[in-house]
Amino acid sequence: MSDQTSRTRKDSHYARLRRAHRDEQSPGRSEHKPARSQSPAPPGDGLVRLYGLHTVRAALDNPNRTIHRMMVTRNAAERLKLADPAGLSFPVEIVEPRAIDRLTGPDAVHQGVVIEAEPLRPKAISALGDTPLIVVLDQVTDPHNVGAILRTAVAFGTGALITTKRHSPAESGVLAKAASGALEHIDLIEVRNLAQALDELKAAGILTIGLDSEGPKRLEATLGGDRVALVMGAEGKGLRQKTRETVDRLARLDMPGAIRSLNVSNAAAIALYAARRHLDEPGETPAGIGRKAGDAS
Repeated sequence: MSDQTSRTRKDSHYARLRRAHRDEQSPGRSEHKPARSQSPAPPGDGLVRLYGLHTVRAALDNPNRTIHRMMVTRNAAERLKLADPAGLSFPVEIVEPRAIDRLTGPDAVHQGVVIEAEPLRPKAISALGDTPLIVVLDQVTDPHNVGAILRTAVAFGTGALITTKRHSPAESGVLAKAASGALEHIDLIEVRNLAQALDELKAAGILTIGLDSEGPKRLEATLGGDRVALVMGAEGKGLRQKTRETVDRLARLDMPGAIRSLNVSNAAAIALYAARRHLDEPGETPAGIGRKAGDAS
């Protein structure tokens, strides 16, 4: 078991113990009448609350992130290697875990630290650099899924994530925690019209591939060129019709098992692995990805 996994399990365990202790100590609570959970008040001034050790460490290391304040336990400060919290450029308050619970909500695994920061400013598609690998999300709205996709995208060296201004989640603690710091390591691009953005990608020599369960070919058979944009649709609905008509190619992930579909973040992980292998080793087919016995298509 890795140290990171062990710590995450311990953090979850201690969070449950703290909640159980609060429940026992809170007067007026009945065994038969569970207390209503109260949503914490928003930070105001357009700020977002980000929590979790990896999330906050990455935010601290990002010169483009403007942080307004931090609340941290002594233990978390040590794990973040904050030798002199008072020396940071924003106010830092050393607190007990329950003080952070009140800001994040009791179910958030904050690991003893929360910051209030300005959200990162998305870029226009004209700012897209020369990255060879891009992820495009077509109305994927669940912040857990988007965060997980960001984490995988950064792990495979993706340079940009493109979303639409509408029907995509705003930056939040939930999204950032699921991304585990990846939010600070990738260009976030927002567009008004996805079909138009896909046309711009194609004009720049980028192959656009839409992932679709009914795609005519396996993903590996559709990969080509030295720049690739993988286009993922929302769970259930998949890619919109206009998106399907606009991408260069539609591709499927073959799954020979009893379950024929995947969570969008899992599908993104498989697709990114295949795309990265293609870009790093042109002409090679990643062993076993989406291949059925006897499938040569």
